[in-house]
Amino acid sequence: MKFRPGLRSKEKKGKIYSSGVKGNEEKKVMEIKEMQKEVDEWIGQFEEGYWSPLSMMARLTEEVGELAREINHQFGEKPKKPDEPMGDLALELADILFILICYANSLNIDLEDAFKRVMAKYRYRDSDRWTRKENGPPKQA
Repeated sequence: MKFRPGLRSKEKKGKIYSSGVKGNEEKKVMEIKEMQKEVDEWIGQFEEGYWSPLSMMARLTEEVGELAREINHQFGEKPKKPDEPMGDLALELADILFILICYANSLNIDLEDAFKRVMAKYRYRDSDRWTRKENGPPKQA
């Protein structure tokens, strides 16, 4: 399998990013396949393409570290400095999702199929692990 070497871009710290949805416009639910296609089209406009798997693992680790830092600031014992702005947990999670999609795309992995398979695994493996809520969804194995 051939890997497309990756895009190297500089993030603009402190910038507010908009989803492009304005006011009362209807938000469209995006399927995983659509996310994979959008990321592939975005990456495809650059000569460098996707990073190597090892570089993407480093990037994923970096993004998970940024999420951990923000969670520690918001819910842990380490307060932010007075001049530090509050971070955006949703954006940190989306950074991780972006890298996971890049990873999947570069390795030709269908994340929808992989997600269905992992949920089947959890439903089987963990079907009796925890106490179910009274009116919760029926057990699926």
